[in-house]
Amino acid sequence: MLQEERFEFILSELDQKQAVKVAELADELQTSQSTIRRDIAELHDQEKLRRVFGGAVSLDMNVTTKDDDVQTRTVLNAEAKEQIGQYAAGLIEEGDFVFLDAGTTTARIIPHLDPALRDSVKFVTNGIKHASALVARGFQVYVPGGELKAVTEAIVGISAVNAITRYNFSKSFVGVNGIDIKRGFTTPELDEAMVKEAVIDHSHTCYILADSAKFYNISSVSFGRLKDACIVTDHLPDAKFRNHTTIKEVNL
Repeated sequence: MLQEERFEFILSELDQKQAVKVAELADELQTSQSTIRRDIAELHDQEKLRRVFGGAVSLDMNVTTKDDDVQTRTVLNAEAKEQIGQYAAGLIEEGDFVFLDAGTTTARIIPHLDPALRDSVKFVTNGIKHASALVARGFQVYVPGGELKAVTEAIVGISAVNAITRYNFSKSFVGVNGIDIKRGFTTPELDEAMVKEAVIDHSHTCYILADSAKFYNISSVSFGRLKDACIVTDHLPDAKFRNHTTIKEVNL
């Protein structure tokens, strides 16, 4: 099959499915995976699709408008989240004043915290379970007031934002639902976006923790630009993101 015919097939599949995998395309086209990867790379350069780890997604992506519950998100990409959490825990140093965002990836930091930091590191978190886990490990914790969101188990709302704006964090670790070069960091809920935005504005250094599946996803509310934070991920699916911010890959 000619390259042009493969291109046409790949783009047709994307129109129908919004996302395609290298292995499946190779089987359907009866060619090698390396050939498909080269095809996808060329179509990506032509801006006809977006290359992601293991395949490609359509440029016409749907915007996510709702959050999955904590139980669902906990099991998604669990290994990647664990690697990210372990790496992020190593970024916390003696004397840090840290904001820890609610979320299933940020939660993976807590088991990896160095016990020797208990007397010098203080935390602020809007995650109820995060606060409980940190206290159980002997850390001093502050929790902002506000509304408890059942789906994500996060404290949100204007009261939480007002509390956060009184602090100046040395480091913050923030979760995200989508990362896009044009739209920046996104999440489905306005109340959570307001909290995340306030945290970024009041942090000396902010780390966005995101597994590779979050890239090129877009949720309904933006809360920051890529240059506002360093992204910690298991694998970067597109080197173009390095032109916009610092990226730390923990699974090279």
